[in-house]
Amino acid sequence: IRKEKFHKSQHWGYRNNVAMLVGEDKPGIGGEPLPGQKLKPKYSVFPEGIGSDAPAWVAFDKQVLSFDAYFEEEVPDKNQELYRIRHCKIYFYLEDDTIQVIEPQVKNSGISQGTIVRRHRIPLPPPHEDQFYTIDHFNINIEVILYARRYKIIDCDQFTKNFLRKMGVRLNPPSGRPDDPYTKERQKILDSMKPLRPYERIDTLKQFLEHNGHILRFFCVWDDPESMFHDPRELVLRYYLSDDTIDIKEIIPVNSGRDVVPLFLRRDKLPKYAPTGLYQPGTITSRTVLNVFGKLVGNRSRYILDNRKTGAVHQEFYRDSDLKIGAVINVWGRKIILCDCDEFTKEYYRTKYGIEDFTPVSYKAPPPPKPEKTFPPYTGFGSEEDSLCSCMGLLPKPPQKDFKKFMEKDRSGMESNILRFLAKLVTDSPIDKDRKFIISYFLSDDTISVFEHIQRNTGILGGKFLERGRIKKPGQELFKSEPSEYFKAQNLFVGARVCFHGHNFLLVDADEYTFNYMEKHANEFSVADVGVILKKLKDIAEPRSREVRQVFAATDPEHTKVIEYDPFRNLIVSITDGAFSEHEIMTLGRYYSVKDEYEMDLHFILSVAQEQLKKNSFENFEQLSAVLTYNDREKCGVLPHEMCRTICKSFKLPVADDDLQALLTMFEDDHKQVEYKKFVDGLNWRENQIPAFQTIKVPLKNEDDWGGQPPSLPVKGIKYLPLLDDLFGKEE
Repeated sequence: IRKEKFHKSQHWGYRNNVAMLVGEDKPGIGGEPLPGQKLKPKYSVFPEGIGSDAPAWVAFDKQVLSFDAYFEEEVPDKNQELYRIRHCKIYFYLEDDTIQVIEPQVKNSGISQGTIVRRHRIPLPPPHEDQFYTIDHFNINIEVILYARRYKIIDCDQFTKNFLRKMGVRLNPPSGRPDDPYTKERQKILDSMKPLRPYERIDTLKQFLEHNGHILRFFCVWDDPESMFHDPRELVLRYYLSDDTIDIKEIIPVNSGRDVVPLFLRRDKLPKYAPTGLYQPGTITSRTVLNVFGKLVGNRSRYILDNRKTGAVHQEFYRDSDLKIGAVINVWGRKIILCDCDEFTKEYYRTKYGIEDFTPVSYKAPPPPKPEKTFPPYTGFGSEEDSLCSCMGLLPKPPQKDFKKFMEKDRSGMESNILRFLAKLVTDSPIDKDRKFIISYFLSDDTISVFEHIQRNTGILGGKFLERGRIKKPGQELFKSEPSEYFKAQNLFVGARVCFHGHNFLLVDADEYTFNYMEKHANEFSVADVGVILKKLKDIAEPRSREVRQVFAATDPEHTKVIEYDPFRNLIVSITDGAFSEHEIMTLGRYYSVKDEYEMDLHFILSVAQEQLKKNSFENFEQLSAVLTYNDREKCGVLPHEMCRTICKSFKLPVADDDLQALLTMFEDDHKQVEYKKFVDGLNWRENQIPAFQTIKVPLKNEDDWGGQPPSLPVKGIKYLPLLDDLFGKEE
């Protein structure tokens, strides 16, 4: 009685003053098991702390162990068999230790097959029915008992073997799969059965199942001798591999005058005709029947099948082996030539018969060359494109514009897609020499407009000089059939001479957007392609590389490695003998120019950032500081640059990304860590407001103030040593 009470006191306890079962695996005093207590083993191959901490339903998701097994089933009600061998699959799901048993379905077995045991956790056989099957209970060549049915595991798949080896399980060798005795006996009976009266059996099902939908296609021609013009008739022959039948379809050209029929030859087996001609009806049959007794016995006939086919007429039909390119077949008295075939047919003959030559037979005369379409010359009325559209058809249509180019090159935000050049007239007139023009090229529709700069006390009225439109290149005939050539963007560059309606212009300068656009699209503008320019300069100056180095060194007597633009331009002109345009020289100067390094003012950037935060009513500085402090695990007051940037982005800080990067960089310490408290205090416009800043106005370069030749570039100096190294290599 004491033991029973003591044992019960260990199973029951109190939780929140409520009596409940606390667990059967709770040990007694000192951790010793109680009398009659069975502690459940805790299976673990790996020691604590090794492996992933993810739960099983995450770590082993969609991972299943597959075992091949069989079990014996008694058959008490049949004399032919005493037991059956039934093969099945045992699936062990690692995520929740559930087991499923499935028997693959066998055709005509007469047994309901499929799922034998649905997926769930299966308890161990008695006396351990309080525990469930785990992965440690499975191995190859062992027996497991699932609900009193004994399964023999004979093998498993490769994934299961690898998993069990990693778990430390030593795998047993796989065993053989036994055969079902009744099934084996039935197979012997079927193999030993021979018919006593063997009749001829024509089986075409196998051929149909293997080649259903497989069609050989040949392109044929039939020269009809009875035709009035003896023109060849084009045909398409299709050979059906499923039943060795043939049909032919005629390709009737448009406006040929022939009636359209569905088929030239309906689908059927095509016979090879003998010289004697056609066979009489009933001559050709599939079977030959013999009358043994006639009508002598009881006025009844007796017939048997003639296996030797005495007197049978064998008719040959066209097979796939008879069809090949260049062959002539007899289609009911018509000689048809096979000229070509499709790719499937070529692959079929290449695979089955090893034929590699598929040279088509030419039966058509080469088509006559199409006459070149000529257009009448331009009449002078309207535009050339509009007049050309009236020659394209009976109903004139307006000329089509390049809408895609218009959408890509139209003005969008700060991208104007307009190339502007400063130009002057090429003339000997002293009045016109000082006139300045602004030539604008619109990339959206290849139009050009010219404006003249207004100069006081010159007696010339400035403003619009040439209306916007496409301009033809000079020297072209007016009334001609070919379309005229117009000025393109590639024809305009600094140093180019262009003629607009009899006015000769010299392009002397361009705005900064034009230079940047041409350098960005260097593949379209060769004068702005540094690679092309360097190759061109290398071809000219490489024979006298030492002399060129000395000339550049003489221009820099103080050895600063930097020279001004004007001496640089004069040197390039003297080296190339004027072969370079002004735009190419300017491109070189811009590429090797000394870049200015601007120092950002901290107070200026903070004032800009505070102004943006104030306009957007951003006041979550305490929350921002709390999140930054929370991410500082070591409480050292600094965080990585990228982490601070990510946190600021999560708060949707209304500051431009470039300004945010600059601010974070300025608050970095010597170890490139951001002092986030100072950073937040600097942004807090409520407590640490910086006085309103004054915008620094930089004088912009005005199009009307461009100077003459040589142009004035915003380039303070040019580093000539990298240029010489790119041209001739580094000097030893």
